[in-house]
Amino acid sequence: MDLRKVYLFRTRFEDAGTFGLVQYGSNFCRSLELPWRGNIRTLSCIPVGDYECRLIRSPKLGSVYGLINVPGRTGILIHSANFGGDRLLGYDTHLQGCIALYERDGALRNSHGIMQPAGLISRPAVSKFMQWADRKPFVLRIM
Repeated sequence: MDLRKVYLFRTRFEDAGTFGLVQYGSNFCRSLELPWRGNIRTLSCIPVGDYECRLIRSPKLGSVYGLINVPGRTGILIHSANFGGDRLLGYDTHLQGCIALYERDGALRNSHGIMQPAGLISRPAVSKFMQWADRKPFVLRIM
């Protein structure tokens, strides 16, 4: 079976998150992940590589795509979120290693009252992506 490909190009690396651009078919959106912290579970984005993604049922998030065979990690999902910062450095995060999709870069006031870089318009970006994916598996290439 020849799976469709989705490409994630990481473009900005900060303590407030790893920001990128996602191409799926002829569509684009943006991505947010935790900063790179050596692939440490719940603190780091995952390594660069190719990952098969399948639709799974999350007790908390419902139907989402999960990444299969991430080295040293489980439960890596694609879902909506606004913050992806290093919580050990005082940033807010809605991620524990997962990948968030969103439409526009921006900033939001975090729980400390500080404006933090954030992904905006996340739920609509995930909805568009889910419609395109059509419940079928695909390969995510992270670069």
